Amino acid sequence: MLAFQMRIEYFTLFFLILSFNSLSQKKTFKEYNQKIGGIDLNLKMVPVNGGEFSMGNPEFNSDEFSDNGPVHQVYLDSFWIGKYEITWDIYHLFMSREIDVKQIQMDVDNEINKNVDAVSSATPPYVEMSFGMGTDGYPAISMTQYAASKFCEWLSAMTGNYYRLPTEAEWEFACRSGSVGSYSFGELEKLNEYAWYIKNSDGKYQKVGSKKPNSLGIHDMHGNVSEWTLDEYNPKGYYLENDSVIKNPIKFAKKLYPRVVRGGSFMDDADKLKSYSRLASNKKWKKQDPQIPRSLWWHTDAQFLGFRIVRPYKTPSRSEQDKYWIK
Repeated sequence: MLAFQMRIEYFTLFFLILSFNSLSQKKTFKEYNQKIGGIDLNLKMVPVNGGEFSMGNPEFNSDEFSDNGPVHQVYLDSFWIGKYEITWDIYHLFMSREIDVKQIQMDVDNEINKNVDAVSSATPPYVEMSFGMGTDGYPAISMTQYAASKFCEWLSAMTGNYYRLPTEAEWEFACRSGSVGSYSFGELEKLNEYAWYIKNSDGKYQKVGSKKPNSLGIHDMHGNVSEWTLDEYNPKGYYLENDSVIKNPIKFAKKLYPRVVRGGSFMDDADKLKSYSRLASNKKWKKQDPQIPRSLWWHTDAQFLGFRIVRPYKTPSRSEQDKYWIK
């Protein structure tokens, strides 16, 4: 009788998993607004149809040192990406964790079922981290890649949808939005319409979405704050052994520094805002941190640094989900 009951429980679990996998592929692929604990925080997600694109600088010169070429072909699966950079009003929920009691119920229809209590919380910073530049509606800044990734893990647990940081290739694909030049909108003369940078920012970040979006409807991919990606930084990473198309590339980090940051910021000139421009993270971003050991959560000297999130259309398997969160 016990063996029979165990067999029934096994088959019940099997069909629940089968139902989960089947349901997870029946999503409506359109823009949506992700609420957290039932609260509308304008966390809008834009669909990006997968496809092939040329990644890197089309004017790359191998005779000059540059980390953004040669151009290579990349194929990406479809995903959603944040319409805006993550703002302080959203990030503060992750820091305070008071909203955790409103976690979505675990259900086979969820992409992920994770106890939110199992996700680490950011330690309080020793200074006011907006540095007087603004909070509600303004981009959250100065978090480490680890902290940004933990936010994604927390958001996944809270909502039942699987979120993570974008890969470097996903970020550039979404930024380009079908363009092939240096900027998603075309000529440099239009930069002021689309980006906050050193010439128009008044030395501080600005409210997200206050400049024109690219053709996919995504704001601030050029300027405002630079953005974390998942990849380890390799200045020679685009020098490939063959010309084959790479599918869903990612360079998982094996060391803390350097890792890839994209997009340029309000502190940068126009050159650093190009669709293919890359920045390597640096331990000097913690230079003024008085804590011993230095904080896992904050880069106090990187006031230009923020992030946005992605959600893959095809949900990773249970065994793969943790793989894309920084540990």
